[in-house]
Amino acid sequence: MASMDGSGTVAGQTALSEVVECLRQQRPVFHSEADLQHSFARVLWELAPEVHSRLEVPQRVSGKTEYLDLLCLGPSTRTAVEFKYFTQSWRGKASSPAEDYALKAHAATDLARLHFVRDIARLERFCRRSDQNGLALMLTNEPSLWSPPGARRRRTRDHDFRIHHGRELAGTLLWAEGAYAPNTCALRGVYPLAWEPYTELGGPGGEFRYLAVSVSPLTDGAEDESVSA
Repeated sequence: MASMDGSGTVAGQTALSEVVECLRQQRPVFHSEADLQHSFARVLWELAPEVHSRLEVPQRVSGKTEYLDLLCLGPSTRTAVEFKYFTQSWRGKASSPAEDYALKAHAATDLARLHFVRDIARLERFCRRSDQNGLALMLTNEPSLWSPPGARRRRTRDHDFRIHHGRELAGTLLWAEGAYAPNTCALRGVYPLAWEPYTELGGPGGEFRYLAVSVSPLTDGAEDESVSA
């Protein structure tokens, strides 16, 4: 019903891997999440001019409006994209022409995991139509997000939401073993996670990796008319 496939296509026109490769050549690092979103849309247009990109698109799900980071509209299919750009401190020059970057540290890695998993769940809601797939994309220089926890590490409140390399997300995920119900997240798909290298800029915090999770369109029934954009 849904799976992780980093080589999946965007709006049925170009492979995500091709978009990321072009993106990394042009922009090895970003000032902000909004910068990443805009750059992704620009590269997609260069690779597939027939795909139109729209930022912050309202998605009406069962009478409630939620906002999608990026909607990619192809000739016959669409892709909904959610982005996360979580950083630790890094300063340096990059890109061409050279730019100065001063990335700030986002300390709450547990919330980064929670919000990424929520993005997947949101995409499952948004992709309840046969012509729309989804992509949840995280770019980070925070190694604890892609690294498995130590064998002796105590169980943390975000244990079910770990997104390290080799992990599989599926079913109902509980925050603090269910002690805080509002953070419970239920997934209809099964998502094996595979982190990929993005760039290596040198120095502490200079290694960036990305995680891409693909959400397939709902195919086990008729298109859900309660979802529109």
